[in-house]
Amino acid sequence: MGGAAVTAESLPEPSVPESSGVDLARVALRAAKEQAKARGAAAQQKKQARRGGGLRSGARADGRDPLPLGAAINRLITERGWETPAAVGGVMGRWPQIVGVDLAKHCVPLRYDEDPDERVLTVQCDSTAWATQLRLLAPRLVARLNEDLGHGTVRVIKVLGPGAPRRGYGGPLRAPGSRGPGDTYG
Repeated sequence: MGGAAVTAESLPEPSVPESSGVDLARVALRAAKEQAKARGAAAQQKKQARRGGGLRSGARADGRDPLPLGAAINRLITERGWETPAAVGGVMGRWPQIVGVDLAKHCVPLRYDEDPDERVLTVQCDSTAWATQLRLLAPRLVARLNEDLGHGTVRVIKVLGPGAPRRGYGGPLRAPGSRGPGDTYG
């Protein structure tokens, strides 16, 4: 095996057939078509950018189509993360159906604290008797609300009694120098 070493210089060069006029014309035509296609695509992109990004109205639904009001509101509630406050607001609107007509006449939901640690529904009653009744019913009412709204939505019902009468000592019949009704007893 004592032959001569094969190097790149010793190999014969492959013969490249010379292009004829028809082949040159085909290559030139293909290059011209590709350039025209690229210019057309660039012009189309400019036109779409001026129109608003290329979104077109058509037979198929897209994000720009009008929605029914209920669907639009549900989409907004979901996007903003308002599911729990909206659900609790619905409870406040349906309060008589949830607690019963008699209790609803005397006890009104005031506010809902949606802090994850708290989740307190505050209810005010018009008498101490109704406030006591609601305090006794509170565990069952919390269970019913969580059944309706989802587990853990309401943890505690805070019951407020009737508001105390306003203590206004500055009326027109006030004696100068008096400190209120307690000053006559001593």
